[in-house]
Amino acid sequence: MQGLDHASLVIAELPRAQHFYEDLLGLVPVARPDLGFPGLWYDLGRGQTLHLLGGPNPDPVERPVRGGRDRHLALRVQGLDGLLARLEAAGFAADRSRSGRPAAFVRDPDGNTIELIESVPG
Repeated sequence: MQGLDHASLVIAELPRAQHFYEDLLGLVPVARPDLGFPGLWYDLGRGQTLHLLGGPNPDPVERPVRGGRDRHLALRVQGLDGLLARLEAAGFAADRSRSGRPAAFVRDPDGNTIELIESVPG
């Protein structure tokens, strides 16, 4: 094993997902080949990418468990408090981690859980 190459999430509506991942989270899109279905790819740094796969979402948007106990994608961020304020102002509720570390969980418009963890300098 040499590391993570990419993670994929299923999204139902491309423009809605694009707004969430680009405008709210600040991810930078990267070139994506024509795969015969809609989608978006985002740079996560160090050669890692996030692939959003357009199609019917088989999972319920309302999930019965807290984000921290659900499958999720964890991203390291700088400026967690400002990012959470921006997400909450846009209607995306954040749930602070119960672990005591600077982290929170938010669900994207398709119910996918994203964990945001404050990067610690060092």
